[in-house]
This record gives sequence, C-alpha cells and structure tokens, in this order.
Amino acid sequence: MRIDIITAFPGMFQSVFGESMIKRCLEKGLVNIVLNDLRDYTADKHRSVDDYPFGGGPGMVMKPEPFFEAVEAVMSQVAERGAARVILFSPQGSLLTQKKVRELSSLKHLVLICGHYEGVDERVRLALVQEEISIGDYVLTGGELPAMVLVDAVVRLLPGTLNEASLQEESFSTGLLEYPQYTRPREYRGLKVPPILLSGDHEKIRRWRRLQSVKRTLERRPDMLQEMSPEELAEIFKELEELEREEAE
Repeated sequence: MRIDIITAFPGMFQSVFGESMIKRCLEKGLVNIVLNDLRDYTADKHRSVDDYPFGGGPGMVMKPEPFFEAVEAVMSQVAERGAARVILFSPQGSLLTQKKVRELSSLKHLVLICGHYEGVDERVRLALVQEEISIGDYVLTGGELPAMVLVDAVVRLLPGTLNEASLQEESFSTGLLEYPQYTRPREYRGLKVPPILLSGDHEKIRRWRRLQSVKRTLERRPDMLQEMSPEELAEIFKELEELEREEAE
C-alpha cells in the first residue's frame, strides 16, 4: 500500500512513523508512506498556504491552489490513478470505525489531506476529495493527528503486520468489546488472576472470555448492540444466559 499525506506540517509525523509497528512495516516494505509538504506547492516567496475568508469572519482558510497542485503531483507519480482514495479530515466527515478501517486497508493507495486553521477552501472538497472522515465529535487544530490515527489503524491490518488470530478477537472486530487480559504475576497487590485462566481448560477459558466480552459491551458500549440484527441479539442474550448459568455452577 502507498499512503500519501499532504500537510503543511510534515515534521509532526517523523516521531510517530519512526517508532514501533509503523517503523517495522516501513522497513519490511509492507507500506510506503510519503509526506508531501504543502508549502512546496505554493507560488509566493512566503510559501503561504492560507488567506483571509471571503465574506469576512475570524481565522484563516487554506488556499485551494497548493492542494490542487499537490494532489495532481501525487497522482502523476502512480500508475493506477483511479485506484487512489482521496480523504479529507474534517469534523463534518463520517466517523472512523473499524469497519471503515478494514475497507481502507484493502485499497492500494490513500491520499490524506490535512486541513488546518478554519478549514480548507470549499473547492478542494468539491473537486479533489472523495471522502471526508472524522475521528470523533470534537475539533482539533488540524488534520495531522487524525491522519496519524488512520495510518496506525490501517497499517496494523495489512498482511504481514500482526498475527491474524490477534486481530480476530480484539475490540470491534467481532461486534463486541474485547475481554480482559492478564499476565504474570498471578497475584499483585492482592489482585489475583481469575482462576479459570490458570485452569488449562481451553474451552472453559474461551467461553469465559466470551461472557466477559458480552458483559463489557452491555455495560460500556450498549450502542454497539444496536447495529446487530434481532437474530444476532437473540443469540447473544441466549448465550449470555447459558454462560452465566455455567459460571454460577
């Protein structure tokens, strides 16, 4: 996969992409992340990327010309131009979910546009952008942090990055939150690991984890269950009753 990031602040990404999983993926050639400095596509000596809004109002708006030039330059570097998904980060965009992350991880080329200040000129949205994404119902200074979040979420799903089994049981992948995890020591400051995890009975452990996942989702994120069909919900509540009965025995 190739990921192009168009930003006026490319230095923000250096430390994030130079550590941990993303660094390893870059070294293994699983992903190619290209930072495109928006200021390289300006025409004035001050390398300005923003200007005052027409009609008045507070703040500055990012100019259209550098974005058009940058996106066109990126597209000229790839053979399959139609394969790119151009994304703008915006509070007005659709919420980033694990389902959307999986969809994006199957693509060959992402172009991520990072806005700033009071936003970008509307012509950028109309002519360049195919999708707008938000990482939550709050406002950030710019699109750089959302771009880092999206890249991390997408890259970890690329083949060869993580063990497939670990991806299948994590939160949101099954429609439920993940069960609690424990490691050594068995007891710490009076807090003990649940005995069933030490039993060696893999079927009982599997069912206990399933019970914890259902309970956690009901307690913390009941909204996730609203996305399930009545049949799926009925099956989950039936299983919950069975698991709680087993636990009581």
